[in-house]
Amino acid sequence: MGFVQSDASREGARESGSARRGLFLAPFDELVDPRVLADLGTRAETQGWDGLFLWDHMVYRAPVRAVADPWVALSAIASATNRLRLGPMVTPVSRRRVHKLARETVTLDHLSGGRLILGVGLGSERNNELGPFGEEVDPRERARLLDHGLNRLGEFWAGEFEPLPVQQPRIPIWVATRWPHRRPIRRAVRWDGLFPIDLPGPEQLAELEDEISQARAGRDDPFDLVVDIPPGADGAPWEAAGATWVLTGFGSQPREAEVREVIEAGPQ
Repeated sequence: MGFVQSDASREGARESGSARRGLFLAPFDELVDPRVLADLGTRAETQGWDGLFLWDHMVYRAPVRAVADPWVALSAIASATNRLRLGPMVTPVSRRRVHKLARETVTLDHLSGGRLILGVGLGSERNNELGPFGEEVDPRERARLLDHGLNRLGEFWAGEFEPLPVQQPRIPIWVATRWPHRRPIRRAVRWDGLFPIDLPGPEQLAELEDEISQARAGRDDPFDLVVDIPPGADGAPWEAAGATWVLTGFGSQPREAEVREVIEAGPQ
């Protein structure tokens, strides 16, 4: 089972067995303008980066002040690029109307020529962005809504809605988990990737890779292990531990000048 990608996406794939490199940006404050993000995407593509992924929040804790909508920003990036994989990292499905999310994801998949990756998770109340807006705060109920939402997305993408996604059999889904929680791993193995947050080091990623390999025994469809590292960090130990994507992240207050410097240096 493979994913249909645009020719440009296939041309951007690295040699078999090596991790892809991407950027993990919060569209906050200095990066709140979608035109700036589109320009960063254009430069990243020129410099050989494989992907650009945006945080998905309604509000964020101080000292962050300005927050952009990631979906509008991703559309701007998709329109300005030809090869970069892109997507939200991650969207809390429990606060989304799943039929609206289905329309948005398929539309963005078409706009990008089949380059969307959908990152999903439970979401968190740490930034006070659920309860004040009338969203579900109980984590067990959010988990139920996440599983229900993912199942419904699969049904919408499979033909309940038209058009179908460009990517077949579906748009890839990466599921987030926060170390050391294991329950989301059981959810992730049903889909296409795992994005573990707050990993202490590559040794813990290797541990997760072993658990996932056992859970997926007998399957040969692609599965991604995604990590984020700070600028200047060595991605090689993470790749050796099983990472298929290594993202360079800049935290909740990214500085445009630093992001541009990293982009121009190219993926290491």
